[in-house]
Amino acid sequence: MAPPRLRTVVLVSGAALLTRRALKRRIARSPLWPLPALPEPVSGHSKRRATAVRKLLITGRTEVADGVVQLRLEGPGLPPWSPGAHLDLVLPSGLVRQYSLCGDPEDTGAYTVATRLVADGRGGSREVHEQLQEGLEVEVRGPRNRFPLTEAPGYVFLVGGIGITPVLPMLRALAASGAEWRLLYGGRSRASMPFLEEIEKLGAAGDRVTVVAQDEAGHPDVAGALADLAPGTAVYCCGPEPLMAAATAALPEGCTLYLERFSAATGGAAGSGEGSEAFEVELRRSGRTVPVAAGQSVLAAVRAELPHVAYSCEQGFCGTCQQRVLEGEIDHRDELLTDDERGDSMLICVSRCRGGRLVLDL
Repeated sequence: MAPPRLRTVVLVSGAALLTRRALKRRIARSPLWPLPALPEPVSGHSKRRATAVRKLLITGRTEVADGVVQLRLEGPGLPPWSPGAHLDLVLPSGLVRQYSLCGDPEDTGAYTVATRLVADGRGGSREVHEQLQEGLEVEVRGPRNRFPLTEAPGYVFLVGGIGITPVLPMLRALAASGAEWRLLYGGRSRASMPFLEEIEKLGAAGDRVTVVAQDEAGHPDVAGALADLAPGTAVYCCGPEPLMAAATAALPEGCTLYLERFSAATGGAAGSGEGSEAFEVELRRSGRTVPVAAGQSVLAAVRAELPHVAYSCEQGFCGTCQQRVLEGEIDHRDELLTDDERGDSMLICVSRCRGGRLVLDL
């Protein structure tokens, strides 16, 4: 006969096992108990590994142009990325900013980003330049890619200043593959244009690169760069809003334009203004309902209840605050989501509700 203490251990272990099995059966019979059995939530992306915050070590800091700092971030087990991808950088203050990956996708032990100091910006770039030094750890999320390099018979790139960062890995890949491509690269001055020497070397064969420094030659001729393009040509544009507008206006028929914004488009809709009546938002997973006042963003209302919800630009162009919508009609006011994404998700920093109620997967 087993000793009393051993019998007690066996009985407790058996009871625990039976309890776990009963709990699994109960959940299987009732998917709404104890919480809704919903698909994985979206926060700017759908893959869980990209939502995780990881700490990386700054192992390199280089000034690659006037006012532009490049950081090398090293760490183990980094998710792979493809040209056009960007990283969410969680700054020491808690600000979150997106920076395009401009290194080599084959360098699996590090990410490389570059940022220009914007004196009159919202503070993110100044924090990078003044506080992020070699030897410090920084939190990141991602990478994510909303500006991927697609297959096409030919490519034209229109870039302004720091807009070269997502394009540089594309140019390296296309040069290595022998694809047809051309680049129009503009900036205030040659000294302010990052990676200029490498880019000119990439385009030396075939005279593929046109550099236009504003202090030497004025503004680049976007319409001329897009004239007489063959149908099917993919046009990639990244830079200030006037460059985006010029590319959109001059795009030839039969070509496809891909835009990567670093700021909201001029005149873009925001979370307040016309059609910004009050409504309520149910947070299904959390079991809470929050009111959204007229002129208040959904993001602000939600973060009052769930402070961990990620966000960054608050202008509808970065995608960090994307959330799945379970019920309700969405008033989309962003500049980013595809038609498919708009069917069941929204950017809660700017978009609102057409009606009195939305249900979010939060």
